[in-house]
Formats: sequence, structure tokens, C-alpha cells
Amino acid sequence: MTGQPVQKRSVMIAGHASSVTLEEAFWDELKTIAAQRGQSVNQLVTEIDSGRFGPQSPGSLSSAIRVFVLAWVKAGGPPQ
Repeated sequence: MTGQPVQKRSVMIAGHASSVTLEEAFWDELKTIAAQRGQSVNQLVTEIDSGRFGPQSPGSLSSAIRVFVLAWVKAGGPPQ
């Protein structure tokens, strides 16, 4: 089985530049979710970043984005 290409992209998080590495499928879904919510990808990533420091949150931003996207897709909309 061939793995999906990983893409490293720059994002702005609360006005600060950062880079995030995700598989292309996650980038595509993140763009779709942002559009459905009427947000830019940067706004959505900032929101995900702000919620990733709890005791059960993934450590890295890339992991937090993957978990958010997976929860959104499984729920058919916003994660519960």
C-alpha cells in the first residue's frame, strides 16, 4: 500500500507564522471544513491550536488537526 504524500504548508496562528505537515487528504478536508464554517483555513487552525493544550489533547498541532478532521468527518459535521 502506498502512503499518501505529505505536504508541509505555512499557516498563520494568531498572527504568528508556523508550518504544519499533513497528508494531502487532511489538507483537502480541512479546507472543506473551513469553507463550511465560513472561516479561512488559518482561522480554523488557530481555533484548533487554542484547544489542544488540555489533558486529553494531542501534543502536536498536526495531530490535533488530524483528530479534529477525523471527529468532524465521523460526526458528519461539528465534533461533539
